[in-house]
Amino acid sequence: MADTPRSVFDLTPPEKLQLVEDLWDDLASNADDVEVPDWHKEELLRRMEKWERNPPVCSNWEAVKERILKRDR
Repeated sequence: MADTPRSVFDLTPPEKLQLVEDLWDDLASNADDVEVPDWHKEELLRRMEKWERNPPVCSNWEAVKERILKRDR
């Protein structure tokens, strides 16, 4: 006879990961039912404003690849 379900803390790491994936998929399929806390919205706005004031210097993949290849020569 198979073991009866245990506490989630007794699950193996792969079982825990599967549980998290299943829970996430369920939440994502009902995303409109999940309320976003105000502090999340405020933090997002704060980060967006910071980025707009001082956008990061970025390189596209081709430029990065070229720099890497030059280093190896």
